[in-house]
Amino acid sequence: QVHLVESGGGLVQAGGSLRLSCAASGSIDGIDVMGWYRQAPGKQRELVAAISVRGSTNYADFVKRRFTISRDNAKNTVYLQMNSLRPEDTAVYYCNAAVYAVDYWGLGTLVTVSA
Repeated sequence: QVHLVESGGGLVQAGGSLRLSCAASGSIDGIDVMGWYRQAPGKQRELVAAISVRGSTNYADFVKRRFTISRDNAKNTVYLQMNSLRPEDTAVYYCNAAVYAVDYWGLGTLVTVSA
């Protein structure tokens, strides 16, 4: 079992920045890809960004050049630096970890961007 705890969400004005963190604990040795997903009200959960244990990254087109994902393997933590936030970025952001093809999820952290 892998336990994921997100932090760093909150309320920010459009154009502002937030940094999300996700700390992993438990059976972490098998963690490969870690990522961030988001789900806005009435919409499906979607990938925001992901990073492999070797540092390869993947971003959704709607966050390229605004968000940056990073990872500290020594701390078992993944980060999402979000800049130039827009009202449409408002959503619950979930941390995800893939362990031997099994997905684990955090409970999510709410990001609200006001116009």
